[in-house]
Amino acid sequence: MEPDKLERLLRDRTPGLMDSRRAYAVLVPLVEREGGCDVLYEVRARTLRRQPGEVCFPGGLMEAGETPEECALRETREELAIPAECVKLLGRLDFIAHRANFIMWPVLGVVDRRGMSLLRPSPAEVEEVFRVPLGHLLETPPIEYEYDLIPTPAENFPYELIGIPRDYQWQRGKENVPVYPWQGRAIWGLTGRITRNLIQICKTPG
Repeated sequence: MEPDKLERLLRDRTPGLMDSRRAYAVLVPLVEREGGCDVLYEVRARTLRRQPGEVCFPGGLMEAGETPEECALRETREELAIPAECVKLLGRLDFIAHRANFIMWPVLGVVDRRGMSLLRPSPAEVEEVFRVPLGHLLETPPIEYEYDLIPTPAENFPYELIGIPRDYQWQRGKENVPVYPWQGRAIWGLTGRITRNLIQICKTPG
């Protein structure tokens, strides 16, 4: 292939996460109240196949051609019946590049009073919703845990072809898991990481 053609391909291409198979987006909903803001969370329905009963934000798989904002608003309407016009988007938080080969885009937004009055969780997806004061999250750091990520190649991995021994010292990783306890619930996993990122941004000087 000619360098000129490669240059054109790169010029017209938006770089993404290498090897990513899927992209997700979630809305991180803030709700204003007298004296401050709350963060709105969902509890996933117990009937769901994946992660039943876990705390999350409204969101899901991005459809072809969707922006993270469009996906987050669509999923929020499907899960909570809050229409897009009742959400003021403030901007994107840091994205997550997950080891399972997907990218997640958190989008911060403020749900107005009308949106909260229309809130009706979808029983098929949401068991309940709850609110946590942003001030509490700012003042209460998460409990943080770590575990090792240990590569485990399959028996048929081509060590000989690559020219490395079978006792090759693979680079290990670590996973940090922030946990925010709240009234008998646990905000953790990706939701905990997004919450921590929001708090870090809130504490940024200026």
